[in-house]
Amino acid sequence: METSLRYSSAAKSLKIHAKQNLLIDPDTFFQIRAELDTKLGSPNYFCAMLRRIYDQPQLSSRFGLGVQYDKFQKLGYIVRGKMEFPVTSNDDNSIRFVVKGRSDIDKEFKQRRSKGGAEFTWSINNFQKEQDVRFKVGYDVVDKIPYMQFRENNWTINADSKGRWNIRYDL
Repeated sequence: METSLRYSSAAKSLKIHAKQNLLIDPDTFFQIRAELDTKLGSPNYFCAMLRRIYDQPQLSSRFGLGVQYDKFQKLGYIVRGKMEFPVTSNDDNSIRFVVKGRSDIDKEFKQRRSKGGAEFTWSINNFQKEQDVRFKVGYDVVDKIPYMQFRENNWTINADSKGRWNIRYDL
């Protein structure tokens, strides 16, 4: 099980996030995610999703379909997809162009919240001994704002041009 501690400028509370992947076959897995809000002392998010990976030498794509519950939208459905294209021609494909999107749909299929983005990621393995780093710069096409991410081993910091930010520590 993967767990992390998360804090954001919007929520202003520490959240404990857990994720478990159950392998169905080499390219398909069932993913369960949950989040506990320490300010409220109760769970505020749960998601169960079937995920599929399609890996090719020059293309990597992922697709997910599932059901989710959160304290704002209540019960609903989620569809998400992501495609990655290598930009560099070296063996490690350290720079990639990523197109991703997701749609959260209410249980009556009437209301939908969508997100989408295009981003460049630069991953540097062994930046220093036992230290991996990743830089990400992207554009959210729905909110029309640029964003960035910096990740170093277990720490991840995200920020956007509206001043929103969050930090994550993977346990």
